[in-house]
Amino acid sequence: MLRQQLRAVSSLLTTMTLIGLCVGMTSTLLSLRATIEGFSTMTTGIIMSAYFIGFLFGTTRAPKDIRRVGYIRAFGGLAALASAAVLLQSVWVDPVVWFLARFVSGFAISAMFVIAESWLNTMADNRNRGAMLSVYLVLIYAGLITGQLILGIADPGTFVPFVIIALLINLSLIPILATISSEPNSASSGKVPIRFLLKQAPLGIAAAFIIQACYAMFYGIGPVYATYIGLSVAQVTIFMAAFIFGGLVLQTPIGLLSDRVDRRLVLAGVAAVGTLTAVVLSRLDGDTPYLIFTFMAILGGCLLPVYSLAMAHTSDYLETEQMVGATGSIIKVGGIGAIIGAPSVAALMQFGAVEFFFLLMASLTAIICLYAVYRTTRRPKAADQGHTVLTSLGHSTPSEELLSSLVESEAEEEDESEAPHVPLDDLPEITIPQQRQDNQ
Repeated sequence: MLRQQLRAVSSLLTTMTLIGLCVGMTSTLLSLRATIEGFSTMTTGIIMSAYFIGFLFGTTRAPKDIRRVGYIRAFGGLAALASAAVLLQSVWVDPVVWFLARFVSGFAISAMFVIAESWLNTMADNRNRGAMLSVYLVLIYAGLITGQLILGIADPGTFVPFVIIALLINLSLIPILATISSEPNSASSGKVPIRFLLKQAPLGIAAAFIIQACYAMFYGIGPVYATYIGLSVAQVTIFMAAFIFGGLVLQTPIGLLSDRVDRRLVLAGVAAVGTLTAVVLSRLDGDTPYLIFTFMAILGGCLLPVYSLAMAHTSDYLETEQMVGATGSIIKVGGIGAIIGAPSVAALMQFGAVEFFFLLMASLTAIICLYAVYRTTRRPKAADQGHTVLTSLGHSTPSEELLSSLVESEAEEEDESEAPHVPLDDLPEITIPQQRQDNQ
């Protein structure tokens, strides 16, 4: 059955592997090119944060248009938009233009992921949904790693890598436009307010916010830091790829472990190891590249699963029908953290504290570790920990219900301050009125 379903979505998986490859190339390329062009570190950080602003905007606004025009047509238009944004950056090297182009790229890419992941959730069933999404995530990770390595043989100071990215985005359209699979159907789901999640699972929300800031710091400013410590362009791409590779290897084992023991302890453990690894990396320079690559793989293996653990921990304290709406809220929280992350570390480096890049990351992961340990003293372990969420690069995996929950109008949130009922031993019962379905 799984083999047949994978064959049915093989065109979609091929398309998203190519998109993952392009995403992996673009952030590192722009960071390196900004350094070559003499952009200040602060300017580079602001430019890179535009992607996350666009990503947040895309996940909350684009779904309405997707449902209006259809998945395939929307995907084609978004791919064209992303391709044009990349080409614009190759011919018009200006911080303002790059900021706007990065915003457009983030908007388009996020909407494309919503389409793909909603599609996969529709094609899967409860027996093999986890396996199908795991295959999808492995392919995305493989694309991200390959994108880094391709960039290692293309001079970032020329227009060639920009053209390669635009070409691959356009080629990615061929499989999905030629698919014979039916599009997903629309559904509706209620939203879960962020303030409610802060009461239910404050650790999950805090960890999602902090770790997304770390991701933005790494992907936006990491190549600048790697160049500063003396790594070549080829070595910078391996530096970035090693981080992703570590996440690829350890994502599933850590997720499975968190289903068997207190998830908060697993979260504290990986954050603690990540903290120590970041401290070690802060003491290394370009004279020991292979040692750097080894520790980067360890760091990625520890940090990339953190967002998944935060999502799963939050789900532990929710009822099944609330998980989709909660995912939409966590997307927003994580997006805000990502928007803040890159400019913050860029500002630090701008004032000469380049060596504090990994130390800042270590301090943030240490906060997650300490808070996770603290929360174990405030509440017993959740009765049911069967909600492991596997996710790529810190971005949540939307379902078709999430797509619907994200398109609900603001008018339907007027009673958002009231919370849905969740029977917990240490919390009072709270209810929220039934929201209207979207008639679009």
